[in-house]
Amino acid sequence: MAVMTIGAAAFAQEDYIPGPMPDGWNRIGKITPQPVSESSSLLLTVGCEVLDRDYTDYDEYKTYLPALGIRKIRLQAGWAKTEKVKGVYDFSWLDHIIDDALSRGLEIWLQTSYGNPVYEGGGTINLGGGVPVSEEAKAAWDRWVEAMARRYLGKVHEWEIWNEPDLSAQISAEAIADINVRTARIIKSIDSNAKIAGLAFCVLDPKLLTECLDLIRDAGALDLFHWISYHGYAYRPEDSYHGVEKFRKIISGYSDRILLRQGENGAPSKGHMGGALDDYDWTELSQAKWDLRRLAGDHGHDVESSVFSIIDMAYPPGENEYVTKLNVKGLIESTPDKKAVRPKLAYHAVRNYASLFNRFLARVRNPEIKVIGDGSWSRYMYRDARGIPSVLVWNDASAPLNTNDMVPVTVSVPDAVFDDPVWIDILSGEIYEIPDGNCIRKGGGCKLENVPVYDSPIVITDKNLLD
Repeated sequence: MAVMTIGAAAFAQEDYIPGPMPDGWNRIGKITPQPVSESSSLLLTVGCEVLDRDYTDYDEYKTYLPALGIRKIRLQAGWAKTEKVKGVYDFSWLDHIIDDALSRGLEIWLQTSYGNPVYEGGGTINLGGGVPVSEEAKAAWDRWVEAMARRYLGKVHEWEIWNEPDLSAQISAEAIADINVRTARIIKSIDSNAKIAGLAFCVLDPKLLTECLDLIRDAGALDLFHWISYHGYAYRPEDSYHGVEKFRKIISGYSDRILLRQGENGAPSKGHMGGALDDYDWTELSQAKWDLRRLAGDHGHDVESSVFSIIDMAYPPGENEYVTKLNVKGLIESTPDKKAVRPKLAYHAVRNYASLFNRFLARVRNPEIKVIGDGSWSRYMYRDARGIPSVLVWNDASAPLNTNDMVPVTVSVPDAVFDDPVWIDILSGEIYEIPDGNCIRKGGGCKLENVPVYDSPIVITDKNLLD
């Protein structure tokens, strides 16, 4: 099965051109982004969050979603936006979004957040505002979840319970486990085939994970959950994986069925704007590199991955203690009044990644890939259904830089042969032939010399993989 094509991209990417490339490396084309109608994978998600608080406008970016090539979107359901008067539900705002998304070939991952101040002890609409604590508010939450699960039966097949409960010191492990179990049971009682992600931790805290899983196990509720979701922001994205593997090991002690899912991660395109990862001089270039390294690293660790977010988010000043300015983690630039301006470099980069990996590529576990050159290297290997190999490599020594200094390295792959090797820069989509003199084949492997590598993922594969 082909995974990419050579051709002209639908959007210009003049912000970035790889190079200079070595002498004799000829450009042969560019990844042609594949729309969502061509995608057969549900392993990638793009975040369409904060619509529940009107920090973005869905209608401003909805036409960009199918072209991105990612089939699944993450939404927050917004209890307080739906039930402004006790016992009166108005789902029209969410109906509009879900129905439109489905009409565009997208699928929904719907999160039940946040609180509702119309109930005493009902929490607030904001991140870290606290789960419902009064008996009246808990009962009202349950009724809202049931009404929503019934309304979207057949339309929503994947759910998540509550966003980043660990950010609030007032939410105990007991409260986290309680709302997760109670909510999951309601959803499952209405849709027994629903897949549910629990916990949605901001931080990869093994102690809190263990405490919550103990409580969920004691409630006999482990089977309610298909995933445990987490976020785990880190300036150098690869720093998260020690915690991810620790989470995986802990979960395996409770269930051999529950998977990990990265539910929200992305970098800003400007520094010092508030929110996660703000203390860095980000540009659109380093944002695009970070997003690619997170997606590729997650894929290489068998974790479903989500990029946060589709568009910049206008958090009202003073309303949220975590973000007090425009949250510029969007793949699309927006104005403070929520108007879409243009796709950023990260939009094009993520779209290229989706075109590469939205089809079946089997990960080769523990490949013997050696990179000889200055740097610290992330490296992964995949094969398509025909056995054609693809190798991903990037320099992971630091957080992504705002420069594109490529380093020539030698890449040795003992258990794969490239008959007609090509080099692909995922960020720009540019494809180059690797001269035959740079590929030394021996037995069942090969050594590729003078390969340009930098701090964003590049792919070495065979021209036979291209349409």
